[in-house]
Amino acid sequence: MLSPANTAVLACVVLVVLIATLVTWIVRIYRRTSFTLAQFPVYMFSLAMTRVLWRARVEGSVPFGPGQGAVIVCNHAGPIDPAFVALACGRQVHWMVAREFVEGLLFGWALRILQVIPVGRGGIDTAATKLAVRYAQRGDLVGLFPEGRINETRELMLPGRPGAALIALRARVPVVPCYISGSPNDGTSWGFLFLPAKTYLKVGQPIDLSEYFDREVRDRDVLEELTKRFMVEIAALAGVPNYQPRLAGKNWKTAASAVS
Repeated sequence: MLSPANTAVLACVVLVVLIATLVTWIVRIYRRTSFTLAQFPVYMFSLAMTRVLWRARVEGSVPFGPGQGAVIVCNHAGPIDPAFVALACGRQVHWMVAREFVEGLLFGWALRILQVIPVGRGGIDTAATKLAVRYAQRGDLVGLFPEGRINETRELMLPGRPGAALIALRARVPVVPCYISGSPNDGTSWGFLFLPAKTYLKVGQPIDLSEYFDREVRDRDVLEELTKRFMVEIAALAGVPNYQPRLAGKNWKTAASAVS
């Protein structure tokens, strides 16, 4: 039987070994990602929340490594959806986020650290669109929700908007569809942090848009066709065949002119 002194020494050794193991594990994760030192703690907090509290299950992954640009499109089920998509990426995604959230006191600091793209809700945000195109062109991932806002209805998806098609065509990159269900959402901007959930994310195959690259980006028919295609692909991931997508508004010409 160990003496009290030896027991205390053994406890210290075990504690040191556990801490060293934890630090080694964290360092290995950090080296496998492309996050900056400032972004990594936010990523680790998000990883813990999505895997433990929200019991995220991910099927598939985004098959593009550093230096390979792409646009990610997903249905919008809750305010923390980007955190679940991040599990399938392994690197930073520049999400287009409403400007009021980026400038807010609650989560604005984290969104700015993660280099999201602030977007104005009123009309077409030319600066945000051009920034998204530059990110994708230089080999980064850009994330968008075609619905434009969280779906609070019983419908599978809200009407889609042309931003993802416009950015992908301008940047000449593929599009990766994702479907998410069970995302925590209590209708507030912070209450989801306390909601247990069982979330599921499915990642689809990349959509090659090269056949459209030589067509006029401002062609309304092209933007409509691709937006519908993205939404059909998302619905297929949800197990809904023959989905009939709807489009939001008809301000396509103005949207395309924003980056022409």
